[in-house]
Amino acid sequence: MSYFLYILKSQSAEKYYTGISANPELRLSYHNTFEKGFTSRYRPWEIAFTKEYPSKEIAHQIELKIKNWKSKKMIEKILTGEIIV
Repeated sequence: MSYFLYILKSQSAEKYYTGISANPELRLSYHNTFEKGFTSRYRPWEIAFTKEYPSKEIAHQIELKIKNWKSKKMIEKILTGEIIV
């Protein structure tokens, strides 16, 4: 089963959230309605980026790499295609 890396952008704040899911659209719906914590504070969210990977493990490795950067500028470089993940 393939998995997607996704990056969400808050429509109400200049915030990003990175995650993985087999179904990013369904996951987006969850973030915008049921999710508690970080994503609940900055609703609504929209999908800014997705990329499909052949396994959950590979998608998770890329997700952790991005989260370890802790950099909005690096995420924006992914969105503009300057950085390929």
